[in-house]
Parts: sequence; structure tokens; C-alpha cells
Amino acid sequence: MIKFIERHPLWAFVVLIAIAAALWLVFATWPPALEDSFGRKKVFLSAVFNGITLGGLYFLVASGFTLIFGLMRNVNLAHGSLYLFGGYIGYAVSVATGSWMLSFVAAFVVVALVGVAMQILVFRRIEGQDLRQTMVTIGLSIVFADLMLWAFGGDFYQIQTPSALVGPIELPFVTAVKSSGEAVYLQYPMVRLVIFAASVVIGIAMWLGLNRTRIGMIVRAGVDDRDILAAMGVRIQLVFVLVFALGAGLAGIAGVVGATFQSISPGEDIRFLLASLVVVIIGGMGSIPGAALGALIVGLAEQLGSVYIPTYAIVVTFLIMVLVLAIRPQGLLAGR
Repeated sequence: MIKFIERHPLWAFVVLIAIAAALWLVFATWPPALEDSFGRKKVFLSAVFNGITLGGLYFLVASGFTLIFGLMRNVNLAHGSLYLFGGYIGYAVSVATGSWMLSFVAAFVVVALVGVAMQILVFRRIEGQDLRQTMVTIGLSIVFADLMLWAFGGDFYQIQTPSALVGPIELPFVTAVKSSGEAVYLQYPMVRLVIFAASVVIGIAMWLGLNRTRIGMIVRAGVDDRDILAAMGVRIQLVFVLVFALGAGLAGIAGVVGATFQSISPGEDIRFLLASLVVVIIGGMGSIPGAALGALIVGLAEQLGSVYIPTYAIVVTFLIMVLVLAIRPQGLLAGR
């Protein structure tokens, strides 16, 4: 951060002003003139928190994608199918057992096993062949989509929220002040906050695993020079299978999350594949912090755009991606 300020003082000043303005919008009581221009503060805060929690969901999907695509250099364009399949598995398990937590476990295990099969049967045979990987995984995504449509139909499915997490929680953000002087605080769904907190914990654990453990060192070294690592006695193919399984399993968990506070249906696989690509491009390939930052930016852009410029909301995300590619092609927090 200090180096960035020293090298780019003007940009650092602009970022500081933007952060200060954002904090004022969140914590200050809006004057009537501002509410007349931008609407009620409650709508703004709800959009901000929706964007942050949606960013948590995008991070769960994109973190697995950045492991497989950004770190292992495997072009898996069937990653969105893994997300959708995990959501369907979670829904089926939750209906059969009534357990929300068991749906996460089942989705992670089943989708991770699918990832293992893909790594062994597909990617191991075409390592380093990006074009073939792209074409094969596009074909797999089409096959998976048809199989899921055949098995689950074209309906929308939503996993029931556990009773302990049902209902809103009061947050310490003032949305308005009554004529009596009493402050009105923001009410927000508890389940979305819990899921976002879980995504933060998963992100921290992944970063520590990749950067502070021996297995993380082996994975990063295997990407750079797998022949030397194999000569040292490390079973690099087994390591890559486990990493691929982890990335696929995270997509499965994200599917359960998406089915809990949104819904799942045919077409969600393409939507989340595109979101993962945008997140990884903005944040930087192979970077867990980059995936977190990119997911937060995309989530906020989508939600704030849908509230204030609904006609062009989808365009905002891609404009941000184009801007990042023009200024910093490797991504905001590209892994070294």
C-alpha cells in the first residue's frame, strides 16, 4: 500500500476521496436534498449489502475457478455446470433429509468427485492444450446442462432457510430519523450475513493454505516446474487432482448458497461462469485476494446498477472489466 501511494500519489488521493465519500454515504444521515436525488437511504444500504453478500457468493464460485483456471492453468468452461449441479444436489438432499448443513456436505463431496473424474479423464490427457480444453469443456457444459434439464426439469428450486436463520437482524446503520428524533436502523436478512461470513472464513483459509502451508508451496511450485517437483518425489498428479477436487467442491458449495438466498434453474450455469470469468479477470488469475476483490466489485456493481441504472446494469460490470484490462491487464491483485 505504501509503495502504491509513493508511485501513484494522484490515484491514491482519488481512492482516498472515494472511500471517504462511500463511508459518509453509509454512516451519515442523508439530507433531504440527497434523498430527493437518489431516493431513500434504506434502498441504497440494502443495495450495498445485497452487493456485498452477492459478492460473497461470486467469490465462492470464482475462488474454485481461480484455483483451476488461474493457478493450475486448466481452462474449465464447465465450472458453471458444477455450480448448478451442486445446487441441485443440495436441494435434493435438503428435501430428503431436512438438513441444511448436510446439503453443503453432500454438494461438496459429490461435485468434488465429479471434479476428480474430469481431471483424470479429461484434463490429464490434454494438459497444456488450451484450445482443446476450451472446446472439450464447452461440450461437457452442454452435455451437463441437458442431463440436469432431463433430471430436474426446467423449474426454479430454492432451498429452505433453516428456522434459526429466518428473519432479519438489526444492523447499526441509520436509514432515517423520525420526527420524534428516533433513529430507524437497517433490517437485513440474517442468512445472507451468515453466508457472507462463511465465505470470508473460507477465503482466509484458502489463502493461508496456499501461502503458509507445505501443500500450498507444492501446488505453486508444481505449476511453475512440475518436472523438477516430480523428480523430488512429489506425486504432483495426485496434488493436482486434490486441488481440482477442492475447486469443484467450492463450486458445489456455492450452488447450495445460491439456491438458499436466490434460486437455481437452467441457465444459471452460464450466468455464474461469466461472473467467474469477470471476477478472475478483474482480480487477477491465481490470486485468492484478487478473487475476493473482484467478486466484491462485481457484486456491488450489479446491485447498485440494478437500483440506479437498471437499463444499463449489466453493462456496468463489463465496463469495469474493460477499464481494468486497459489500465492493469494482469488484474488488480494478480498473483506473482
